[in-house]
Amino acid sequence: MNISTLDSIHSQIKQNSWIRYFAVFNRVALAAGFLIAGMVKIVGERFASGLSVNHPMGHYLDALHQTGYYYTFIGIAQIAAAILLLIPRTALLGALLYFPIILNICVLSLAVRFEGSLLSSPLMVLSNLFLLCWYYDRLKYILPIKPATINKHIEGEGQISNKFPVKFFAAVVTTVIVLVLVLTHIYHIMPRNNIADCKQQCNSDKNPNACNVFCDCIHKKGFSLQKSLDEYQNALKNNK
Repeated sequence: MNISTLDSIHSQIKQNSWIRYFAVFNRVALAAGFLIAGMVKIVGERFASGLSVNHPMGHYLDALHQTGYYYTFIGIAQIAAAILLLIPRTALLGALLYFPIILNICVLSLAVRFEGSLLSSPLMVLSNLFLLCWYYDRLKYILPIKPATINKHIEGEGQISNKFPVKFFAAVVTTVIVLVLVLTHIYHIMPRNNIADCKQQCNSDKNPNACNVFCDCIHKKGFSLQKSLDEYQNALKNNK
């Protein structure tokens, strides 16, 4: 696909009122998420206070909370990204600032299997990516694209369409459903937020004793996720 074709497709998408509303929804939703999370850090409270200290994410959040003004700085960056997103003129800058922060949170959540943001953070990453694509017409000027190949006048520009984009929203819904199904079934065992919730999943585990070993390693001994998984596998072998 050449640049002219991409510009034309993007222009047609931006002229649809329903997708415009969707872009606004994404901006507001993302901003709301960071306004809350950022304010918690600015006032100096530990994020996810109900999370077990020995949980892998609990270790991380405890250490982060003890970093002083660095913790506050992260909160300020989140608030700044949220405010920039809410202002139309600065929305692209907000999306650019938002992306590395939420991508880091997403990778962290997946790495430690933190169910508090296991679903929300990947969805927020996708939402952020949508906004970056939405502002492609502004973003393209800082991309390694030859200026001569960029069409400044697109046919039909300025004509707003009220036709409901069935295919677009069907793709959005399908993506969300697939992502949720994958993330809720990709892990056989989860640390959960506390030992009681962790051991509750052992009732349906193929080997409850091994599952209990895993939960004890996480929440009582404070082992890393990988070491706890290794102990779980060892317990499975010993109980055969």
